[in-house]
Amino acid sequence: MKKLHIADTEQIRSGDVTDVYFVRTEKILKEKRLDKHVCMEIYLKALPEKQYRWGVFAGLEEVCILLEGRPVTVRALPEGSVFFPQTPVMTIEGRYLDFGELETAILGCLCQASGIATKASRFRIAAEEKPLISFGARRMHPAIAPMVERSAFIGGCYGVAAVASARLIGEKPSGTIPHALILIVGDTIEATKAFDEIIDESVPRVSLIDTFNDEKFEAIRVAESMGERLFAVRLDTPSSRRGDFRNILSEVRWELDYRGFHHVKLFVSGGLDIPDILDIKDAADAFGVGTHISSAAALDYSMDIVEVEGKPLAKRGKLSGRKSVLRCPACMKDYVVPYGKTKACGCPGEPVSRLADVIESGSIVCDLPDARRIRARCLEELGALRKDSAIKEFLGL
Repeated sequence: MKKLHIADTEQIRSGDVTDVYFVRTEKILKEKRLDKHVCMEIYLKALPEKQYRWGVFAGLEEVCILLEGRPVTVRALPEGSVFFPQTPVMTIEGRYLDFGELETAILGCLCQASGIATKASRFRIAAEEKPLISFGARRMHPAIAPMVERSAFIGGCYGVAAVASARLIGEKPSGTIPHALILIVGDTIEATKAFDEIIDESVPRVSLIDTFNDEKFEAIRVAESMGERLFAVRLDTPSSRRGDFRNILSEVRWELDYRGFHHVKLFVSGGLDIPDILDIKDAADAFGVGTHISSAAALDYSMDIVEVEGKPLAKRGKLSGRKSVLRCPACMKDYVVPYGKTKACGCPGEPVSRLADVIESGSIVCDLPDARRIRARCLEELGALRKDSAIKEFLGL
């Protein structure tokens, strides 16, 4: 049987998934006996879209998997940290030939995971406290679905749909009823009843109401049939049929409330982006988002030498030397200073170091928290940064 077109963990750890110029560089340095001790810095010059003002750092755990056992020292922001561009997020020190071949893989792990977590955090801010579920596994290669949805969860999604993704993060998968079940059963009510009869009671009963008929009338039919057992109705209406989606939601809400079904929530999915969330969130109770989170633009980190054999040295346009990243907990302002230096803030707060020891001589020396704790860090930092800012202002819209 043929295999999927993917690299396994050992191929990646061995440096097999690297740009060829690193292979050639390794050959040259070995033959010329020019292996040197370096400090490399992972840094983001700019965020992917002009309205972005901050990013969410994700992918650290996978980088630890890549570097564990290699004689290197790593310092990094804790995973889930909210950071600003032009701030180092990680440094790696060691002899270049001990880790240089992994640059491609290290950046790949960080760039995509951070991009997804950052976009999810923007959705989280837009949706405020309303449930936000990642439906994005089908928009990416299945081999990376767990990474994609872990990153979405870290950024603020309440849950994820794919089974393996949920297992990875220690959560139960979230989902409703697909159009396929309704089409095969032949009726929305009968499909919902079958779900109610067979699926575990712990799973909320959410009926998809846009398969055959007008959403308003289908919502009434299902609510009258299911009564108190119906938790929510889901509208997955495609953009080609939406018209004024906000009006559709308002109509459905009115008809349900008029008949006493105040308990039935409105769950919305289907190509939602942040402007859609902002437009309809007062008319909807929960959201399922796929493409616009899982296909988020990667954060374009670079990984550059800033020190060679203990001496500051960097390419043009890059600040040389090891650095410390400080943040004032009072005003949340960040400072980048020479390594080990301090900085006084203009407010009463005292800046503290943000880069923590992660790996020393190949051994992981930090706590690698589970996804829920990482998510909590992200949301806490977002709240501290936002303070009293309006949503659109904080999102740069």
